[in-house]
Amino acid sequence: MILPNGAHVAVVDGEKLALFQNAGHADIELKALPTPEIEDRVSGAPGRISSDANPDNGTQAEDGFAMGVADVLNHMILTHRVEKLLVIAAPKTLGQLRKGWHKETESRLVGEIAKDLTGHTTDEIAAAIQKA
Repeated sequence: MILPNGAHVAVVDGEKLALFQNAGHADIELKALPTPEIEDRVSGAPGRISSDANPDNGTQAEDGFAMGVADVLNHMILTHRVEKLLVIAAPKTLGQLRKGWHKETESRLVGEIAKDLTGHTTDEIAAAIQKA
């Protein structure tokens, strides 16, 4: 994948968000950005029993975190702080993020990679983007 210069990269799983910006032109050169505050959006009532139809608190927390990340990324797009966005997320998290995208965010996506790369180095993330 060719990542445009200045594009932002969000690397997300159910608990963490890491933001980068591509400073490279021909090659991908990721620069780490500060991580914004993510609002807790855990849904569901406490004390419920876990099942396929009624997910456990851990699953609800991960889904709530993903929705909080979607809110933050939507805000960054709508306030023109991000022009182009690549999202790399664990497959389940990516599904939750898609549910929360604003139409403008969808239009600014330059790509999505369904892979959990949180905790990886910037070089490993850049290599995964180039292979995509």
